[in-house]
Amino acid sequence: MLWWLIAIVVVCVVALLYLRAEQNKRNARELEEAQADARVTIERLGGQVYHLSPRNEAARQALADASERYNAAGGQMDRANSPVHARLAKQTAVEGLYYIRAARTAMQMDPGPPVPTLDGQDIAGHVDELRVVEHNGRRITASPAPSPGTPNYHPGGRVAGRPVPAGWYSEPWWKPALIAGAWGAGAALLFTSLFAGMSGVGYDAQAFEDGTGEAALDHGDQGEIGQDPGYDPGQDSGGWGNSDSGFEGGHDGFDSGGGFDAF
Repeated sequence: MLWWLIAIVVVCVVALLYLRAEQNKRNARELEEAQADARVTIERLGGQVYHLSPRNEAARQALADASERYNAAGGQMDRANSPVHARLAKQTAVEGLYYIRAARTAMQMDPGPPVPTLDGQDIAGHVDELRVVEHNGRRITASPAPSPGTPNYHPGGRVAGRPVPAGWYSEPWWKPALIAGAWGAGAALLFTSLFAGMSGVGYDAQAFEDGTGEAALDHGDQGEIGQDPGYDPGQDSGGWGNSDSGFEGGHDGFDSGGGFDAF
């Protein structure tokens, strides 16, 4: 009887070790696949960062933001020891690709192929009209298109837990929250001033404050996944020439000088 008990224990231990080894193999394979997927996106971003040369302030700022995301994604990849961390690095690189599209748009170039949707982008909405407001003694402008007065782009998504609509702005009003990790007391008032009644931002300041912008947002108006919601191809870009210059986000026939490959 004792020998049977010993045999059962040995079989259970061997089975446990086998299952643990298989789980470790699966984890390693998932990590390797997630890392490879992230590297493709990061390398794509890096190629565009070093390929483009800005021709105006909006493009310069967008490329600076893209470069910052490229460096951040590389640092995240160096520390990635789980599939979740690798996917976060990819998300950072995807955000950088939106800034690349913005830079190309600002230079009247084809923005290139669509890129994956960012987390929170589907609920954040987008600027669909020119809006100029006074806030704390500053004039702040939001626009659906780049211009000398609106050189700061945001692709749309969450910053410190709250939605920021995609669009072009006179200043990066979300940056203090990005740096501090929390929004200041006047953020809701600024949000109301900038976006109240704007059809592309279908939620109010309360939904902004609690981060549930999707509560009133009509998802049917948000366009296709991966399209840049902060840019309207038919929008006049405020003196930079007609933006109807042959670039339609996501088509395959972009110019060979843009350096884009199929995503």
